[in-house]
Amino acid sequence: MDQTVSIARHDRLRAVDALSDYVARSIDGARAVEKPFFHLEFDHVFPDDLYGQILALMPESDDYRPMHGRSKGHDLEDGTHTRVKIDLFPEYIRNLPGPKKALWDLVGRALCSEKVKQAFVRRLAPGLSKRFGADFAKVGLYPIPILTRDIPGYLITPHTDTHWKGITVQFYLPADDANTDVGTIFHSVEPDGSKPRHSQMRFARNSGYAFAVGSDTWHSADPVHAGVKTRDSILLTYFVDRDVLQVLRNRGKRLGNFLLNEVRHRV
Repeated sequence: MDQTVSIARHDRLRAVDALSDYVARSIDGARAVEKPFFHLEFDHVFPDDLYGQILALMPESDDYRPMHGRSKGHDLEDGTHTRVKIDLFPEYIRNLPGPKKALWDLVGRALCSEKVKQAFVRRLAPGLSKRFGADFAKVGLYPIPILTRDIPGYLITPHTDTHWKGITVQFYLPADDANTDVGTIFHSVEPDGSKPRHSQMRFARNSGYAFAVGSDTWHSADPVHAGVKTRDSILLTYFVDRDVLQVLRNRGKRLGNFLLNEVRHRV
């Protein structure tokens, strides 16, 4: 990675810009796969040295908060949450210690950049145009990047993402390729309505996938098995942001989560 990307640099804006460029190039170079629905597959998302810092500067377990939504229904019997998260916005990570705060601030800002968003819009044009029509590039999209951690017992049944979402991205962050079998599963839709497995993403170092959310984008995750200590990844979701209700909802949700996070830290 070029020295302008290093988190040791004092010029944060240049560092964010350089990392944004790198990730955008990774998106432009990703494989486009047509089946079972149009999606991108990544083999190398971040620069190698930055990826090493990501692994070395993971937050502590107490820094995460429970993930709500579908994952809440898969808590363990003792109440342990099988999926937790940290929002990668400046106001959420400000309580992390210095080096961790600097790293995750850099990553979060780069993933929220216009360069990265436009790269996804370009590469996911087939899926976006299918849902939004010829003017898909004009549809507002609001990025929310979160660092997630799954533990054994986590699973999610076949589903399509909510219509509030426009693009779903997941970047895998394992330390090695020992458990590639716990990646996301993609499903096809048969004429009889059944949704068999079609393919599975490899939970491999510095890899991932992205797709434009649609009525046919069925995906799931098998239970994380006991051979996995943690299943770490970044979920980057672009929420549709084109009318007043959506704009207010997206920013209100961010504010509400921030207030809940502040209460949790103070308690």
